[in-house]
Parts: sequence; C-alpha cells; structure tokens
Amino acid sequence: MTWLDGLRFDPIAPLLSSGHPAVRAWAVRELVPGPGGLPAAPAGAPDEALWDLPVPRRILRHQAADGSWAYPGKRARDRMDYDLLETYRQLGFLVEMFGLTRRHPAIAAAAGYVLSHQSELGDLRGIYGNQVSPNYTGALIGLLCKAGYGDDPRVERAFSWLEASRQDDGGWALPIRTRGRNLDALDEPQTIPGDPAQPFSHLITGVVLRAYAAHPANSASTSAQKAAEMLAARFFEPDAYPDKGRVSDWTEFCFPFWMTDLVSALDAISIIRPGLRTEKTNQARDWLSAHQEPSGLFTGHLLRDRFHDLQLWFSLAVCRVFARMPS
Repeated sequence: MTWLDGLRFDPIAPLLSSGHPAVRAWAVRELVPGPGGLPAAPAGAPDEALWDLPVPRRILRHQAADGSWAYPGKRARDRMDYDLLETYRQLGFLVEMFGLTRRHPAIAAAAGYVLSHQSELGDLRGIYGNQVSPNYTGALIGLLCKAGYGDDPRVERAFSWLEASRQDDGGWALPIRTRGRNLDALDEPQTIPGDPAQPFSHLITGVVLRAYAAHPANSASTSAQKAAEMLAARFFEPDAYPDKGRVSDWTEFCFPFWMTDLVSALDAISIIRPGLRTEKTNQARDWLSAHQEPSGLFTGHLLRDRFHDLQLWFSLAVCRVFARMPS
C-alpha cells in the first residue's frame, strides 16, 4: 500500500497534466514513484530552468539594488519596515514555488538585505518595528534555509535566539501579546519584553517550526520535537491570543504558507515528527481527504490567489503531507 491508497481520487495526475511547469516539476521530483516505490528524484529544488519562467522573471525585475522589494500598499505604521515584509512575500514565491537558491544572484542579494535586519541578540527586526517577532524571524530564516543558507553563522545565531525565546511550556508566542498589549505597541520605540510564563501561541509556533523543518540539524532537536507535538494538539482549537482566535482559521489556506493552518502545520510536523499520529492529526487528515474533488485536486477556503493557480499549489502541499505521513 502507498499513501495514495487512502485517497478517493488520484491527486498526482492533475498536477502532472496541469500545464504548470513548476507544479509539475515538484510533483515529478517528490511524488511520482520510481524504482522500488521511491520518488523519482530526491526531495529538493527542481530544475533551474524554472528560474527563467515568466513569473520569477517578473518578480526579479522589481527587485531593488539593495536586494529588497518595495511594498506596494499604504503604510499604516511609520516604525514598521514594510519593504522587509514585501521582501519576505516575494522570497516565498521565488524559493517555495520556483526553487531559487543562493546560486542565483538575486537570492544572494535578498539574503544580504534580510540578514542586515538581524539584531545583536540574533532575531530579525523591522516588520514589527522594534518589537520582537519570533514568527517573522522564523519565517524568514526558514526561507533562507531552503535557499541554501542553513550553514550561515547568522542563521545559526537566529536559531540560538529562537531556542532562547521559547515560552516556559516549550512553544513560542508574540512577546507583546503575552503582556496583554494590542498591535498599537508596534508604534513604540522601546522593545517590550515578553512574559515566558504565559501559554504558547499556535499561530506563532506553527510559523517558527517551518524554520526548524527547513534545517535538518535543528529539526531533530528536542525543542522542535516537543513543539511539533504541542502544535498538533491545538488543531481545530482557537489560539490562546486574539490574532487567530477563530477555529475557522485552521481551514483558511494559502501558498506559499503565511499564517498557521492545517496544511502548513502538518507540513512542518511531517518533517519534524513524521511518525506522529494523534486523534487530532487523524482528524486533520480526514478533513483534507473529505475536501478532495473528483478531479483529484484538493479544495478549501484558499487565500492570496495572486497567480490564479493556488489550488494546484495547495494540492501539491497536501500531497506532500500525505506522502510523508501515510496512514
């Protein structure tokens, strides 16, 4: 038996026949069985020919000389670095969808820009002004690891900071929230220290674990193993803090991953704890299975459909989870 036997319809065929070269490349590399039932090629970045497709070329045309991308919208807070936020967004498209790595000069420039925001403590600051942000630190470091910067000393410093910034229960939370502060605290020039005795946030922990999942040595750490189990125990529950306080937030999806949802959480867990099976992980898998269409693709409340092919990427992400965590 394979992971496909637990699904009602074949999800690989529509990915291969979609006509989307990047989706097809990832599916062939990670999902198509080869000799002995193994994937056709080891997991990793697909062919560099994808780097020259129209979408990444369009994104790269707008990169600034310092490696950043300019934020296109209205800026609500003066202290927030919106260009760093936009750079995170564009790096997600380039790395997660088209497999660009540090071998591409644009990624090298973007990495330099991102890491220029590293504080003396090791975290990355700017998106939340001078407030500490485990989620954006983890999200950016995770992308850099996927792009080949896992052995960079600055990335290791960021992981050391993440280890030291955990709540007492082993997860992560936004420090200003642990002090009962609203987002207007982002306008303050002074850094507000967190209260480690407060409970972890599954929103923040799920994002941070994406960084751990992207770094083999850190993904095997005791802290990552424990946090993955804690995250899974929160499926279908409201967060401890108000930023993602609805149960329905678990089933609102986007790709590249942004917030914490069932698929982004299972994606990290399936790398960190591939053998983890609980009532809630089974419930999550059942929910995803029930949302497979006769076409083979998966559906749900899909957000941020910027390139109008989000269902393909979402279905690819779901397939990765099922392939890593067969029932």
